[in-house]
Amino acid sequence: MDAMLSLIPQALRISVPYALAAVGGSLCERAGVVNLALEGMLLSGAFAAAVACHFAGAGAGLLAAVAAGVGVAALHALCTIRFRADPIVSGVAINLLAAGGTRFLLTTLFSSATNSPRIDGLDVGAWRGVVVMLLLAGMAHLAMSRTAFGLRLRAVGEHPEAADALGVSVRWTRVWAVLLSGALASLGGAWLAFDQHKFSDGMSAGRGYIAIAAMILGRWTPLGALFASLMFGTAEAAQIALQTAGVGLPGPLVQAIPYVLTMVALCGIIGRTRAPLALGRPFPQD
Repeated sequence: MDAMLSLIPQALRISVPYALAAVGGSLCERAGVVNLALEGMLLSGAFAAAVACHFAGAGAGLLAAVAAGVGVAALHALCTIRFRADPIVSGVAINLLAAGGTRFLLTTLFSSATNSPRIDGLDVGAWRGVVVMLLLAGMAHLAMSRTAFGLRLRAVGEHPEAADALGVSVRWTRVWAVLLSGALASLGGAWLAFDQHKFSDGMSAGRGYIAIAAMILGRWTPLGALFASLMFGTAEAAQIALQTAGVGLPGPLVQAIPYVLTMVALCGIIGRTRAPLALGRPFPQD
């Protein structure tokens, strides 16, 4: 029982970057834009937070993280909405650019290919970070389900032609959805940097891809994405606990638990959930 109680805080802390990226992805994809660039947004946000925090303090780090995430999202929006590039290709390219770009800048700024200097981060505490995660997910849910912007967002993701006929700007609604996804995902990256008190090369470590799985498992809804992220965070916390306890299982097998769970979860919902009808389909007037 004590082991289970000690697992809960760690699971919540681990879930924060998953949930923020997954909630952002759900907003983006409900507008009809496939977003595989969450990994790059997380990584860029973490790097910008660490660098700005090192030179100008934690507040500047948080603002820089959001700016970096929005910048990466703007690049994705430019490629997919303005120039109608394949969103999967754009997302993968952005992830590769973020991985290589942060490594290059890390070496240039700090003469290290692995880590930045230690940073203090925001002194908000793990529980306050979790509360912020829950509040943002709740606000995203209310915005999507109860506001005019949410109605327009869902309309352009399901029937963009009908939305356009009613005077809704399909292009700009999608652009704003992509930018919001970048802002939320970059906050997850900032959490990683502040929680670990540094930036490490490749520190997103596939979290953006697991966030995509959480978004799909959550049926493209903010609250569903949140709950799925909590499940994946619990699996990762259990993996760490098993490694610490030395249960005798091979290390690589224990480390694979979150990824195996991701595959099992996705296999279990394939054919049982429906993506937005216009997801990945460019609008003729974009």
